[in-house]
Amino acid sequence: MTARVDGAAVVTGAAGGIGRAVCRRLAASGATIVAVDKADQLGEIVGDLERVGGPVVAVQADLASDEGLDALAAAVGRLPVPLQVIVNNAGITRDARLINMSPDDFGAVLEINLGVAHRVIDRLRPSMGQGAIVNISSRAYLGNFGQFNYSMSKGGMVGLTRALSLTLAPEIRVNAVAPGLIATEMTMAIRTEVRNKMVAAIPLGRMGLPEEVAETVAFLASDASAYITGEVIAVGGGRSLTK
Repeated sequence: MTARVDGAAVVTGAAGGIGRAVCRRLAASGATIVAVDKADQLGEIVGDLERVGGPVVAVQADLASDEGLDALAAAVGRLPVPLQVIVNNAGITRDARLINMSPDDFGAVLEINLGVAHRVIDRLRPSMGQGAIVNISSRAYLGNFGQFNYSMSKGGMVGLTRALSLTLAPEIRVNAVAPGLIATEMTMAIRTEVRNKMVAAIPLGRMGLPEEVAETVAFLASDASAYITGEVIAVGGGRSLTK
């Protein structure tokens, strides 16, 4: 089987490094892309995907708001093809030691990284017949120093994935991807000496690429993974999900 997607794919956090790569890869797989982000860079995604050749609909919206969800649902309702895939990629960080973490920063990360994923699925699920949901978790769900809120939110994504895979089977498969250290704008903002130590702990000796995460997402979104649901796939250069 080939990793082909014939329907529409909603990708949240489309303006980020992983989001852009996922949009490009799914467009190349034949999907109509619904690229969602609140960032102004969303227009760049449209031009990029049009060069790839796939149809694209841009939705600039804050999915933490009811208005944003309404805008997304309206865009999906106007699509000429059925909704087949949801990729929950939207996420933020507000890192701090627990003793220094403000309630606002704690709540914002949980709301965007986990709450928005649940709200998007809840709102769009009635529009899906058969299809696949791919949640972007992180290897950080095992726990990272200074990322209490982020690790908690990504652990919640794993729980959401496993629970929904049981609830929505057999019509909709639900899986998660847990990237390790990926070369994105967020990662490159880490101090060089800290980042170098992180790379040194990776068996393959380098950071991953957004395109490598996107390949895994495309596989899980397609019928090539038709007998896989409720799983968490690590894309971490050899670092497992157990240590």
